[in-house]
Amino acid sequence: MSKLQLSVAVGPYDRMRPLVDGEVQIEGVDPQFMLQEPEEIFFRAFRHADYDICELSLSSYSVKTAAGTSPYIAVPVFPSRAFRHTSIYVNANAGINKPEDLKGKRVGVPEYQLTANVWVRLFLEEEYGVKPSDVTWVRGGYEDPTRLEKITLNLPADVKLENAPEGKTISAMLEGGEIDALIGPRAPSCFDRGSPNVKYLFDDPQAEAAAWYHKTRLFPIMHTLGIRRSLVEQHPWLPMSVMKAFEKSKHLALERLTDTSATKVTLPFIENQLRTARELMGHDFWSYGFAANEQTLNRFLAQHHAEGLSSRKLEAKDLFHPASLESFGI
Repeated sequence: MSKLQLSVAVGPYDRMRPLVDGEVQIEGVDPQFMLQEPEEIFFRAFRHADYDICELSLSSYSVKTAAGTSPYIAVPVFPSRAFRHTSIYVNANAGINKPEDLKGKRVGVPEYQLTANVWVRLFLEEEYGVKPSDVTWVRGGYEDPTRLEKITLNLPADVKLENAPEGKTISAMLEGGEIDALIGPRAPSCFDRGSPNVKYLFDDPQAEAAAWYHKTRLFPIMHTLGIRRSLVEQHPWLPMSVMKAFEKSKHLALERLTDTSATKVTLPFIENQLRTARELMGHDFWSYGFAANEQTLNRFLAQHHAEGLSSRKLEAKDLFHPASLESFGI
């Protein structure tokens, strides 16, 4: 049997390198890897289904799955996870000193339904009582005023969402005080430049995130991995082959992270950061697989539906191909 030649679009992460370099093989597949930024992958995947296998925004995929219109079926591989307490930026002159101060403010978002923003709204509401209807949301590109919301939304009537004025970016609006805060998966350029007008909402986002994890045991999932449905229908062995290969690649990446005789990451003190993460979250802190992540996924999906983003309430198992929900044992 000749191998399937499949396009695979993922980000350039350490956990993908063994696959990209050919050290780990996907059984039965000759992959053609494309290393791209998430924004490009998601836009092309959800607008045109350009890829055979690709990283998917968990939120956008949930929208499409609930509507029954997703060209992809996922396996429980999670290329991107992140605590999002670092994702809230405020204008230093807006009088926002604590999360509750966001009520009544104008908050910029690159897209309302982005996965990171769903997670932020989840902890803002649960921990601080700030509901989506408590603020006015201003949608616009970070640096490109023509950025589009790639998924059509049907939001509750009490959620106020408006577009940024033509030609305006939310980064410039935040620095100039035209919006009071910004929530999104990237830092706006005004923050990266060190603008005195822009700061984190939380003085110590890492400490806030660690305390939240200790309380909730949630390590937010940002992205999952999708396979074109038509391929899976033709080749029912494919989901498990993909799952095994991506798991092995992540395992090798973590093994190399622990070898600090010559660190594999361009960052000092990585061994201390790794030890701290494992003390808080356990040895396999970046887990793949369904069982280990069912609770986290269900919390996200409940929030997603409550916000009006998914047309029906999904359960975690609804997101994945049945063959990837369990594994064999020896």
